[in-house]
Amino acid sequence: MPIFRSAALLGLTAVLMSSASALAQTAPGRVDPARLSEATRVLASDAFEGRGPVSPGEDRTIEWLTEQFRALGLEPGGPDGAWVQVAQVSRTRQDGPATINVTTPSGTTKLERPTDVIVSSDRPVERISLTDAPLVFVGYGVDAPERGWDDYKGVDLTGKIMLVLVNDPDFGAPEGHPVAGRFDGQAMTFYGRWTYKFQVAAAHGAAGVLVIHDTPGAGYPWSTLQNSSTAPKLDIVRADPDRERVAAQGWIQGAVAERLFQEAGLDFEALKAQARTPDFRPVALDGVTLSIDFGQKADRVQTRNVIGRLPGTTHPDETVMFGAHWDAYGRATPKNGDDIYNGAVDNATGVAAVLELARLFAEGPRPERSTVFVSWAAEETGLLGAEYYAANPVWPLETTVANINMDSLLPGTEIDPNIVVIGAGKNDLDDRLAVLAAREGRRLIPDPAPQAGAFYRSDHFPLARKGVPALFAAAGFTGHNAASRDYVANRYHQPTDEWTPEWKMDAAAADVQLLYEVGAALANSRDWPAWKPGDEFEAARNATAAARR
Repeated sequence: MPIFRSAALLGLTAVLMSSASALAQTAPGRVDPARLSEATRVLASDAFEGRGPVSPGEDRTIEWLTEQFRALGLEPGGPDGAWVQVAQVSRTRQDGPATINVTTPSGTTKLERPTDVIVSSDRPVERISLTDAPLVFVGYGVDAPERGWDDYKGVDLTGKIMLVLVNDPDFGAPEGHPVAGRFDGQAMTFYGRWTYKFQVAAAHGAAGVLVIHDTPGAGYPWSTLQNSSTAPKLDIVRADPDRERVAAQGWIQGAVAERLFQEAGLDFEALKAQARTPDFRPVALDGVTLSIDFGQKADRVQTRNVIGRLPGTTHPDETVMFGAHWDAYGRATPKNGDDIYNGAVDNATGVAAVLELARLFAEGPRPERSTVFVSWAAEETGLLGAEYYAANPVWPLETTVANINMDSLLPGTEIDPNIVVIGAGKNDLDDRLAVLAAREGRRLIPDPAPQAGAFYRSDHFPLARKGVPALFAAAGFTGHNAASRDYVANRYHQPTDEWTPEWKMDAAAADVQLLYEVGAALANSRDWPAWKPGDEFEAARNATAAARR
């Protein structure tokens, strides 16, 4: 891809790097809040056009990040001594309006995209057409034999469109419910994620799948989906996309879905209750069919992870990894005339934190183990950069000690005594962080919104599935504070996620400092963090135990 070069950006790089030296002299080994804010300001500026993957904004982002890593003294950490790892992806984009008609015993009604239904396709074809496809309610769309759960029961779904509930069967289960806890209580498992539901629908031969939206179960309102619905869809290139991806996938408004159940003579609330039992069987919406027709542009493109590395002094083949995704939504649905989704909190702040961590390691004594700093591509379109790395690791995953992830740091000056850990209790990295937090009079708390399944929605997850222990502390998102509530309601995945001159990053810097100390201790030890006994990722890690000594 062509590289965007700008005198303004290059000049800004020089300013940032010259100030880095002075700051390091006054505060050695400390994360600097001003530097966090400044790097966020740059990445979240309109010059980067929302950092959309496979766009001019990506080119500018990749060049800027590469320059930062180089100026900090890192070595290229990508394949064959490159700064980047190129991920081959399939891209689909809307091409014209969609025609979506639902036929019921009462007649045919047109549904609007994206007001009533959000639908797209990951198949690399230019037209998607489904005519009079029967609708089948498949509960939560979960096939989990290890948990004694199968929503499919062998039902033939060929040519049919699945309707599935958001989240997993534990969500909202009343206390004392017979299956409460089978899916980790209110903490969403991977089975609750829309990405899982889309994938398993294809594995069961369905023509399409629509997730029935509700705000508590999804963790975000319909407007969040609607605002980003016109952004290009990216997927890792598949050997057999017709088999691995359904023709049409997306979301349907809860109220719209409920009307369809009523037209079929079904009690939606009663069926939702049935879906929370392992005996549930798919239920056809008799007399209700859906026709979908839309065009799309499909091509194969590339996006890039940016990787910097500092080789360890005595154990360079062992890696402590720090990562954050560089992408946002680029240019998408305008809101109040603004179509640039700047992604300041999500996730220019995380990238700024990775740059600060790289600076501290580069300026300090070189640790025994290698440290790797990654800015991941295409997280917002399905963790694609991290998925690609997990399938094509540059540095062996079996000797990757830990993956410390930074995704969205809220601005603010007041240091909360509570530190949210996403996926708390899954491995012993939490214990290491807890000791350091206690030294500062702080404590760890679990995710206050576990139903949103945040552990399965960020870049550490693809590597965790391969066994790499992960630590994900969400700075500022303690749930009870007004700043986090305001951000989720009014800025998350919207053009209003912008940097402002009032930003102060003192609180985030305190959290990033603790993550630095966790990583530094690991990089100078012979410790191998482990998943807790019985955790879903324990087996994958144990399978590579012989590689760690």
